[in-house]
Order: sequence, then structure tokens, then C-alpha cells
Amino acid sequence: MCEHCGCSITDHHHEHEHHHHNEVLEDKKVVDILHNILSENDKQAKSNRKHSEEYGIFSINLMSSPGAGKTSLLEKTIEALKDKVRIGVIEGDLETNNDEERIKDKGAQAYQITTGQACHLDAFMVHEGLHHLDLDSLDLVFVENVGNLVCPAAYDVGTHMNVVLFSIPEGEDKPQKYPVMFRKAQAIIITKIDLLPYIDFDMPKAIKYIKEVNPTADILKISTKTGEGLDAWLKYLDFKMSMFRSV
Repeated sequence: MCEHCGCSITDHHHEHEHHHHNEVLEDKKVVDILHNILSENDKQAKSNRKHSEEYGIFSINLMSSPGAGKTSLLEKTIEALKDKVRIGVIEGDLETNNDEERIKDKGAQAYQITTGQACHLDAFMVHEGLHHLDLDSLDLVFVENVGNLVCPAAYDVGTHMNVVLFSIPEGEDKPQKYPVMFRKAQAIIITKIDLLPYIDFDMPKAIKYIKEVNPTADILKISTKTGEGLDAWLKYLDFKMSMFRSV
């Protein structure tokens, strides 16, 4: 896990009170540092949103565990909208530029950020990514965050909405296990629904668990393999972009 996001902070229990006191003090220092980091991040996130708005760009932060289908969804979205919407993507991964190449192969702008050991993108990284895209020629920017259902939830990267994906193979209880991530989302997409006949996944329970942690989230169900649900996703995007332009 990443030392920069605070996920290494634990509740230490020691036999010796002196050692325990020192550990508590150290953890307090880390918490204070984390608070300052998040405060600065939030300022940059606000600047990122303003910067995008100056170009008339609507932006979406895509978050999920690894393999839930973020890049596949982006590929299908770009293919479907390439004649209507000019799309750019900021990619986040620990290593490789594989996803950047996949997006570019579909004809969209893309910029890869490799984070090394950091398990999330932050607003400063996204700021860098924005300056590597030709914003004058874009209508919509996706930030494909690092695959992780924990740490990205803590960081506002400066987009206009958060979308969380979770796939059928992951099990229906993910919203219960990772509630902070799901609470941060304005939309939640259940992916790989073509696998429903083959995997023990309770869809009504999944939707129930989503509504328990986030009653206002929009819920979509998609298979990028069969195309089921993609039209609903594209209409949803069109609606959100229309709302953005009308403000």
C-alpha cells in the first residue's frame, strides 16, 4: 500500500506503555501530515475542475479494482462516440503504458501516468495529465484511476463526477466491503454481466448493498463483450454532458 495516502497507519498495540505512547505520537504526526496533503490536494482539484471548465470539458473519474473493465468500457465508449464526442483519457497505473496504447489505438488522446508505488492518482498528477492533452480539441476527459477499491476514494482528482465499476466475478458484497469508495460515486456500473449464467452472483443483493451505502447513486449494468447495457451508458453520458453544458 501507499505511504502517501495514510493506508499504512494502523492501530498499534504494544506491551510497553512507553513504546505505545511513541507509536501514538508518530501516528498523530502522520495523520497531521496526511491532513495537510489532502488539503493541498483539494485546492489543486478545484483548480483542475476550473481549468477543464474553461475549455468546456466535462470530466469523469473512473475507479475500480484491477480487472473490473475500466479500459474495456473506455474502448467501447470511444468507438461509439468517436464521430460525436472528442474524448481524452488520463491513464493511471503503477507501471507500463499498456492502457494508454489501447486508448490511442481507438483514436482518442491519452496520457499515461505511472505512479510507481502510489496506489492512486491525486489532483497534482491529473493536473500534469491535463497539460499533456490538447484541451482545445476535447469535449470529455476520463481519468482512469489506479486499480484499487480503497485509496483512490480519499483523493478528489478534480473531475466533475466519480464512477465506480465492480464486476460480476468480484461478488455482490463489494459495496459492503468497500463502502467509502461506493459512497464517493455518483454512478456505479456493474460490469461483465454476460458472466451471470456462469457465476454465483446475486444481482438483487448487489443493488440492495449499493443502495444501503449510497441511496442516490445511479446504477447501470453493462457487458462490453456482448454490448448489453452500453446504449444506456451512452445515453447516460449524453445526459450528464448536457446537464454540464446547461449550467
